[in-house]
Amino acid sequence: MPKAFIQAARLRTLPLSLSGIIIGSFLAYTNGYFDWKICALALLTTIGFQVLSNFANDYGDGVKGTDNADRIGPERALQSGAITPKQMLYAIKVTGSITFSIALLLIYVSFGKENLVYVFLFLAFGVASIAAAIKYTMGKKAYGYSGYGDVFVFLFFGWLSVVGSYFLYAKQLDFTIFLPATSVGMLSVGVLNLNNMRDRESDAKANKKTIVVKIGEEFAKYYHYYLLIASFLLSLLYVMLHYNSPKQFLFMIAFIPIFRHLYTVYKTKEAKNLDPELKKLALSTFLYALFFGIGQIL
Repeated sequence: MPKAFIQAARLRTLPLSLSGIIIGSFLAYTNGYFDWKICALALLTTIGFQVLSNFANDYGDGVKGTDNADRIGPERALQSGAITPKQMLYAIKVTGSITFSIALLLIYVSFGKENLVYVFLFLAFGVASIAAAIKYTMGKKAYGYSGYGDVFVFLFFGWLSVVGSYFLYAKQLDFTIFLPATSVGMLSVGVLNLNNMRDRESDAKANKKTIVVKIGEEFAKYYHYYLLIASFLLSLLYVMLHYNSPKQFLFMIAFIPIFRHLYTVYKTKEAKNLDPELKKLALSTFLYALFFGIGQIL
């Protein structure tokens, strides 16, 4: 049973979810605001939200029958019978409670009792993050089944992750930070879009109306190209605005596999051949976050 829950947690998705926190933390360090306690708690909170989302996704798609024999990707916990719906619901409640407790500690360490406006604002963000993680596939009005998954991934993996984590350190904003925040958000949406391109046929049969199902395979590829190329250009713009050293262009190394990935997507005709690209793009996004951040402090 513990092994089944570890598999359902989908630990391979964690590097992608941590990418935004990494960028926000490096930018805070660059500007003299970094705090190790905030960094550790922010990373733990993000891991908790991601595992919660993975459990909820497994449950939602499992009980709706979306995870079935038509699906190309790896077999899920409810789909295989390794975990019952009741057990998964319990895991969701426990994970949500632990994650929210860590988030409360993060907010307290960052703002204390003096900044109540910020405390309540980030409490609202915490509640919204839990709701977004659960409602992606769970319930009658799951937004992942209506094509809004891309928007929520962009907001939570991009803007909230980068700008929110930076604000936890700095208690103020530099609005140019929205450029790398948008970059990592677009790369994260790219991972989701790739997943949805792979699952397009099975999703359509299950009435899961993702963006890919709505616009079709051809336009989904164009959408994919736009997301990844725009991500590169926005990162480039940020470096140009804050240019100090050629080392700031280090992030471009991470885009070598990303642009190779784009060519693979362009050439791929069968959805099943997109499955190996998911891991490549997710890890490339994590590499981008590390190189982008390191380039700012060298």
